[in-house]
Parts: sequence; structure tokens; C-alpha cells
Amino acid sequence: MKHILLFFLLYNILYADKENTLILSKPFDSVLYAVTQNYDDTISAIGYSNQYKQGSSSRTYTSAFEYLADASQNKYGKKSYLVTLKQNGKVKYERFANINDFNEAVAILKTPQNGYFIGGYTFNGSLLLAKLDPLGHTLFVRKFGTKNYDRMNNLIPLSDGGVLAVGSSTTSRDTYDPMFRTGLGLNDIFLTRFDKNGRMLWSKKYGTQYDDRGIDAVEAYDGSIVVIASTTYDKHHDVTLMRIGENGNKIWLNHFQLDILIQPKKIIRLHDNNFLAVLSQQSNVGKKQIRLIKFDLQKNVLIDNTIHTYYESEINDIKEYANSTLIGVGQTKDRYNTDALVMVLDNKLEMICQNHFGAKNVDLFNGVTILRNSDAIAVGLTIPNNSQVKNMYIAKLRSNCLAIPFKTQTQKIQKSLHVNLYKALQKTFSKEIAQKKIMIKKDLSITLIDPKLLFHVGVYHLNKNQKKFLKQLSEKLIPFLEQYRQKIQGLEIIGHTSSEWDHSPFDKGYKNNMQLSLKRAYSVVSYLFDIQDTKTKKFLTKLLKASGYSYAKRIIKNNREDKKHSRRIVIKIIPR
Repeated sequence: MKHILLFFLLYNILYADKENTLILSKPFDSVLYAVTQNYDDTISAIGYSNQYKQGSSSRTYTSAFEYLADASQNKYGKKSYLVTLKQNGKVKYERFANINDFNEAVAILKTPQNGYFIGGYTFNGSLLLAKLDPLGHTLFVRKFGTKNYDRMNNLIPLSDGGVLAVGSSTTSRDTYDPMFRTGLGLNDIFLTRFDKNGRMLWSKKYGTQYDDRGIDAVEAYDGSIVVIASTTYDKHHDVTLMRIGENGNKIWLNHFQLDILIQPKKIIRLHDNNFLAVLSQQSNVGKKQIRLIKFDLQKNVLIDNTIHTYYESEINDIKEYANSTLIGVGQTKDRYNTDALVMVLDNKLEMICQNHFGAKNVDLFNGVTILRNSDAIAVGLTIPNNSQVKNMYIAKLRSNCLAIPFKTQTQKIQKSLHVNLYKALQKTFSKEIAQKKIMIKKDLSITLIDPKLLFHVGVYHLNKNQKKFLKQLSEKLIPFLEQYRQKIQGLEIIGHTSSEWDHSPFDKGYKNNMQLSLKRAYSVVSYLFDIQDTKTKKFLTKLLKASGYSYAKRIIKNNREDKKHSRRIVIKIIPR
């Protein structure tokens, strides 16, 4: 039974809040890659959507290649797509790029005029930079690249208002081509810098005799640029880090050669002006795991941490909060399906929390941005079960890894429901409130406050008083949940601790208390579950969820920590 309950607890931690995500569907494949917040707090995201002519065509094609070439030259086929959402999740406007060959947009940046720079590439291997006004209308387009096949991976902002396109280009073998620098491999790193008016300042290739691909870049505080790339040869997948000056001249270059398969995913500059490289590396058992390396401008490694998760996991994008914690998004895979991944890390690159979103089949996040209110928006794709069509996938996230619903016109109805449930809870547990055994707040949380119901230091097993009271509480709580089952989506058991831990260092004390708070929550979940009949157990499996806060929400009285009352359990009802 303990193993079953442990799985049950983990499942509810990892797969919570799926219903709060937003899906935008089109008749054919559509995907979002990057997202930004506008000055009016609306959200704009970029990607592509396929558009096809309905009905028969008067033209006859002699080959599939002829059709594809024609499709890339008109308004049909794969097209770059911009969507802007209101705060309630409703579409404000959408734009298909009215640009020949602009097949896939991969990056979006805000301009001071509340417009956008968007970057991407075409079906035939050219690169494009477009500047749009605040309503998504095209101001100018710059088509650039080599005579070979090029691909853009990202577009990064620069301090002078310009942008840098980062990608790769198949190697030029024409020695008269001024783009030729080094390398006779399959691809070279390809960088192009533009000023704020879209004027190209320089365009250069870098690489080895192997297959080199530019993945991402970021501007340093001194105006130089740090680039992260991959170098592939034989069975090796190495990471290349390169620092270049404002004019594109190389300052230093490092190849990290490892015996395991490793792939660079992202690089960002942190608030302390150091850098964070996000990598995906293969474990000894063949699972992709997340590796995070913090380093300075002189290539000194400050932190190197691998996040070991039960499932295969990757981070595709990461951003830093004002308090130096980080939120990363990507995907996690088991043997059956792929789920979208959200992970929050502290400034030591240790995981604080993670969450998985999605149902059967495929869900993943490609990009994330932090909003001005410290929430975040993640975008990507979802493929529903029994379908082959990709849909746009969007989630609004808290820094605790949970999704929150977009505000809708039903908000007043939900608020009314909240109030009604609160009043019903107070009435149901009026005796326990009067006896000062519990406290019920308007957020529908039931806090155990009787000193006999609190935990002793370091203890997570339930005592006789706690078990007796929880049994009495459940005899009222279960009928309440059944009565309002259409209005309730979850019952969360939350463990809390006080801050002390044998004078341990901050990091160790926090993590030990986090483990303790989870154990306390698990003890309550286990006991409440065990004392029910089979029918009630099946009912609870649809509601129960456990979590721990360590000492993040300890009780403060008279500007001092009330350690005794901090060691508590909170039972929270989550309305629909």
C-alpha cells in the first residue's frame, strides 16, 4: 500500500493543473516557438501555421516538388504566424506573414515602439528579419543569407537597439564567396548583426572541419557576445562556446569534448552578469537529462549541476526572476507519451519544483517569458490523443510551477462560487472553529491550529491526537466534498515546517525542511486514504494532491517566528 500511495502522491505533484492550459487549434499543423509581453499587458507569440486552399485547383502539378515550390510562393502552405492574446486568453488579433517564403518564425523581440522584430527562415533555406508595428503589420523585411541552405535558431536583442541572428549555414565551397571563413563540414555557425533600422552591419561564419551549428547567443555587459553552438563528428556531440567582439571578431573559443551525447539548448545572461548555459545530456542508461553550467566572461565555471529526474527531461528555454530564481520550460518523456515540463530552480541551480502538463500523446513547451507581475507564460505545441495535428499550446504559470487560469468572463461567477464554498465550510465546521481546533480562510484553506494537532520538531508521523481528529474531520469533509463535487476540482494537503534545523547551513536546512514538509503531507494523505472504504478511496483519487512548502510560509507573530504553529498541516479545497 505504501508504494501505491507514494506513486499516487508523485502523480498528483507532477500532473497538476492540466485544465488551466490554453489550446489554440487550426485545421492543420500550428506551433508556437517564442512569446513576449506587450506594453498593454497583452501577450504576443510567434510560430507557424499551415494554410491550404480549400476545394479544387485549376492548376495541375507534375511533381510534389513543383507543388511545394508553388505553395512557398503564395499565401498557402506553411506560414509564419503571430497571435496576440488579451489577459483573459481571448485572441485580440492574429497575423499570417504577408511575405513570400516566410515559412517559419522562431523568435520575437519587443521594440521600444511596442512593435516587434521577428526572425525565421524560408522553405528554400533563406533567412528573414521583419519589423512589425504594434498591430503586427509589416514595416520592413530583410532577406539575407548565403547561396546555400541556412537556418535561424534565435534572434537576440542588443543594447544598441539592434538584433543578432544566430543559426547555421551549409558550408560554402566557393573560395570566392566572401562569406567563406573556415570549415568544410556539413554546417558552420552563422551570425548576422543588424542595427535598429534593419541595416546589416556584418554577417560571418565560424566553424571547424566538422558539423557546427549556432544555437543561441547573448550580449555581455561590455558589448561582446557569447555564443553557444554544437559541434558534431563521428559519434561525438560536443558543445562550443565562443566570445566575439561587437564587430564579430573572435575573442576566445572553447570546445567541450565529452564521452556522452550532449546538446546545447540555451544561453542567458544572469543578473550578476555571469552566464548560464542549458544543455541536454544523455545519462548512462540513455535518458536525456538537464545540465546547467554557470560561468563568467573569462570562461571560469562557477556551477556545474545536472538535474536528475525520473523521466527523460529537457529544457528548451529559461528565464531569470528578479530574485535570481529561474524558470525553465521544455518536455519530459516516458515510454508512453511526452508532456510539457516546467521547472523552477534556485540561484544555486538546484530544483525547487517541477510540473508536467498534458494528457496522452505529445505536449511540450518551446519558449517562456516572465511577466511584469512575476507570473510567466509558456508556449509550445500539443498533439491530442488519436490525432496527428499539432496545435498551439499556452500556459500561464506561477513561480511554484503551477498553472493559473486566464481571466475569463466567468470570473464573477467563480468568485461567487468561492464565497459560497467558504460560507458552507464555515457552517460545516462551526464546532471545530469555535473549539479553536482549526481556522478556515477565504482561500478555502483549513489550518490545524490546536497545539495538540501540531508536529514536534523533526517529526512527521501522526500521533494519536492527530489521527483521532483527522478521522473526525474526514467524517464531515468527505460528505462536503461529495455534496459539492461538481464545484470542486481538488483537495490539497500541504505540509509546513519551522525554520530551524540543527544550525545547518541555509541550503541544507531549506532542503531538509522541504523533505520534512512533504513527509508530513504524505502522512496525512496516507492516513486519510487508509481509513476510507473502497468507494471513497476511488473518489479521493480524483481529488487528492500533496505538497510541501518547507518553511516558506511560517507563522509570524509580533515580528517573530511562531515555530510551534509553523509546524502544521493545511487542507485546501481547490474550486473549479
